[in-house]
Amino acid sequence: MSEEPHGPENGGPRKWGPRPGTPATAGKDTARRRRRRTGWRRAFPTWRMFLGSALLVVLLVLGGLVAGYLLVDIPAANSAARAQSNVYLYADGSELARDGDINRENVALAQIPKRIQRAVLAAEDRDFHSESAVDPAAMLRAAWNTATGKGRQSGSTITQQYVKNYYLGQEQTLTRKAKEFFIAIKLDREVSKEKILEGYLNTSYYGRNAYGIQAASQAYYGKNVDQLTTAQGAYLAALLNAPSAYDVTAHPENRSRVLDRWRYVLNGMVKEHWLSAADRDAMTFPAPLSTTTPAGLTGQRGYVVKAVTDYLTDHHLVDEDTLRSGGYRITTTLERKRQDALTHAVGAKLTDRLSDTRPVDAAVRAGGASIDPATGRVVALYGGTDYAKQYVNSATRRDYQVGSVFKPLVFASAVQNGSVTQSGARITPNTPYDGTNKRMAVQHGHSTGFAPANEDDRSYGQITVTAAMDKSVNAVFAQMGIDVGPAKVKDTAVALGVPEDAPGLATSQGAISLGTATPSVLDMTQVYATLAHHGRHRPYTLVDKVTKDGQQIALPDRPETTAVSRSAADTTTSMLRNVVDGGTATAAQAAGRPAAGKTGTAEDDKAAWFAGYTPELATVVAVLGQHPETAAQQPLYGAAGLPRVNGGGFPAQIWADYTAAALRGQPVRTFDLKLEPGAQNSASPGPSASGASPSPSGSATVPGAAPTGGPQPTNRPGAPTAGPPPAGPGTDGGAGGNGGGEGGYGY
Repeated sequence: MSEEPHGPENGGPRKWGPRPGTPATAGKDTARRRRRRTGWRRAFPTWRMFLGSALLVVLLVLGGLVAGYLLVDIPAANSAARAQSNVYLYADGSELARDGDINRENVALAQIPKRIQRAVLAAEDRDFHSESAVDPAAMLRAAWNTATGKGRQSGSTITQQYVKNYYLGQEQTLTRKAKEFFIAIKLDREVSKEKILEGYLNTSYYGRNAYGIQAASQAYYGKNVDQLTTAQGAYLAALLNAPSAYDVTAHPENRSRVLDRWRYVLNGMVKEHWLSAADRDAMTFPAPLSTTTPAGLTGQRGYVVKAVTDYLTDHHLVDEDTLRSGGYRITTTLERKRQDALTHAVGAKLTDRLSDTRPVDAAVRAGGASIDPATGRVVALYGGTDYAKQYVNSATRRDYQVGSVFKPLVFASAVQNGSVTQSGARITPNTPYDGTNKRMAVQHGHSTGFAPANEDDRSYGQITVTAAMDKSVNAVFAQMGIDVGPAKVKDTAVALGVPEDAPGLATSQGAISLGTATPSVLDMTQVYATLAHHGRHRPYTLVDKVTKDGQQIALPDRPETTAVSRSAADTTTSMLRNVVDGGTATAAQAAGRPAAGKTGTAEDDKAAWFAGYTPELATVVAVLGQHPETAAQQPLYGAAGLPRVNGGGFPAQIWADYTAAALRGQPVRTFDLKLEPGAQNSASPGPSASGASPSPSGSATVPGAAPTGGPQPTNRPGAPTAGPPPAGPGTDGGAGGNGGGEGGYGY
């Protein structure tokens, strides 16, 4: 008898298993379906996918590195030593100058003292002897800093820099960087660290057209590299970071930055135990010699080339290393006729009057710049008597106070901002102010601690703003600066064209109003060109066209913006016309053109300025005092046989001579001015002020105000017992004490 199954259908116990007719794998498939990712989890890769992708990327990178290493060979040395010249042209296409003639003298590493080698390592690559040829982390950090606006950084080791200098070029491309990377790795495997360091020291650029440490030693200190002190070596090492900008002879305004970098190098040597802290603390900065100049850059050519190259690099059109490799054809905005006219005017009105028998005459420097207000093109630039003799460009340096040529900016800011006096009266050319000498400036009834002296301690009593501008009365503009607000004065100055980072452009206590800032002659020409252009600001340019190998380089856009309203600019112009017609700048009338302008003198009479314009041309001229040996600023008392040099003298005379020549043959244009309400009675005589009805004296008067011409009320307690000689006719100021105890301010 067969045995019956014991299933539930037969009364037996229940057995678990697949249902009848269901495959055995069906349960497993159901489990997989239940484990599938759903919802937001589907947007993210699984860990298997992530690991697989990462492995693929690693393999691709490794493969690329291996391929790059195998395919990129160490090339022959480049032709940097035979680099082409850059050619600089006038606006009409005629040749202005050309640079070139690379200065290099190779020396063996054994000839370079350890202290000099270590100074360079402290500056550029302190781990050179122990690190690999490349530092990927530093490269990534530098790329990040560059991308986030912290400044362009290389992140390169000394080996990479040597590869760039000796084997490749200076172009900023990914291809060049990739080649540099692989060549550096190969070179590090095949060449000793000593040979790489020797090559780096002999190929690096130090400024002054000097390639290599030996050429730099001669260019900056007139000695061989083995004679350099540690302090001198540290300065040369500091130059590698920014060769042109860190030349303190060419850029005295950068001295604080240079000192910071120099100290950084020395501190690095101390940190690496290459120098004792005591020796570092005992060191003083070793001032370099005045530069020597290639023969092709003597006269005005060197100043122009330096200004143009600075413009190109500052505006990131070409970086300094690439430009130095040569081959560029640069058409400048300079017009030969006007360039020659400015050079002739400085000679005829100033340098021809200097004498070798007067020691002070050796300290006289001059700078000038001229801009077409409508286009912003710099049409003439004067940097000094000879680039080979006076290396610093007096047209672009930023270390001399501008003095009273800043005062029109204070008034323009007052009109632009609708400012009022402490009593609530709106500030116009006819507004009366107290011109008492050393009058304490006040704010809301409280003393500011700022009480500058007027020129020669002269007091004027009640005086209109127009008359105060004519006579450059410090007491008036010190108070006006407080009334407007120093911060607003600064904002207006920057909008008109003063660089925001110009040294001395402070906002405290109103000293800004008296011209304690030190923008360059070219900067101030930009400012006055904006006033001449009715308050419309177009950034200046020195370059019309740049090409290399037939390819044209795009120049930056220079959009025109409104710096101040037309009424603010034109009302300022109307007052500056008075300064030329009967104030401190009557010498400018010799131009034979309707003109507006302002004289200025720096603290202690170390600089004299004239800034002026016609409707079609803005020009600024400065005469500066600089000791011929120490390069320290010094007063101009006695220069050219005069007791004092002021803005109404040589600067205004040079301006008039140049302007007459620069505009010769062109029709006379008059100013088309639209004045601020309430300013009409202050307009200058003549047809230039539209709708203006000037008073017979050329400026409005109010009860108690001093007239703009004739004897002035003094109220002075007596003549100063010490100080500079008295000013002559047309003076605009000199040194004076600040009654608030803050030192002297320029006029």
